[in-house]
Amino acid sequence: MGTTAAICTQALTKRFDRALALRSVDLEIETGAVYGLIGPNGAGKTTLLRLLAMAESPTVGEIYLKGEKLDSRHPNPRLQRQIGYLPDDFPLYEDLTVWDYLDYFARLYHLQGQARINSIHDVLELVNLTHKRHSLITQLSRGMKQRLGLARTVIHTPTVLLLDEPVSGLDPIARQDFRQAIRNLQGLGITIVISSHVLSDLAELCTAVGILEFGYLVENTSLASLYAKLGQQKLVMRTRGDLADLAAALDPFETITDLQPDPVSGQIQARFSGDADQAAEVLRALVQDRIPLYDFHCSQDSLEEIFFKIGHTQPT
Repeated sequence: MGTTAAICTQALTKRFDRALALRSVDLEIETGAVYGLIGPNGAGKTTLLRLLAMAESPTVGEIYLKGEKLDSRHPNPRLQRQIGYLPDDFPLYEDLTVWDYLDYFARLYHLQGQARINSIHDVLELVNLTHKRHSLITQLSRGMKQRLGLARTVIHTPTVLLLDEPVSGLDPIARQDFRQAIRNLQGLGITIVISSHVLSDLAELCTAVGILEFGYLVENTSLASLYAKLGQQKLVMRTRGDLADLAAALDPFETITDLQPDPVSGQIQARFSGDADQAAEVLRALVQDRIPLYDFHCSQDSLEEIFFKIGHTQPT
């Protein structure tokens, strides 16, 4: 077990009747990381988060929080206080104001006096809801309610935050606001584990990812390592001329393969195995060949494209 691990699991397994939801998962998440859980519905993401949150007991295996063993059958209030858990169906009491809702949960965590007031102010500022503190929850937008749920989850200043599909159903602006709230929490050094089907959000936020398939952890690595291992670099070129001329001009370059022309957009996309200097050499040659380019750029496979490359076949 690494000395910097905020969370570590060993052979973590969960069975519901005859169904195995999680299969011998060995996981290590460093302190301060933003760790993304990726996988299709039924892969085991929610089960894993519930186990880490001590909302479920494992069938087999162990969970450690900063080196200390978690045991849901013998709860340790000091360890439990270090965990913040936001499920995808968190409760909202819509007849309360934002302030009263947070005050209620702050009292549940035995925050008292000025410390409680300060905590409420702090979390409202973190999620940018200070201006809504006197509003009824029923008057909030869906995005604001999600950020309020996040504020409730960190009211007791946890060191580990577990978020299950927190941006589900949010519009782009609300997702942007939520991402900023996550960045604010990351800046405080909180370790964050977040599951989401919106892989573009995870790619923007996460430092590491775990990919679950049929209850197995099939990838567990830093985001940079995942891109290096499975990602491919692409070269995208658009011309106002003939695509055949562009393709012919690219033919001498061994770093360019798998050309995919699109006559409608006047674009060719290709795999590119070179570096920045070699890309500049390609561009220089195309200009010298008088290819009328109006777009030329390199890009990497997205996290979503890498996810689909891994495939969805059940391990044997």
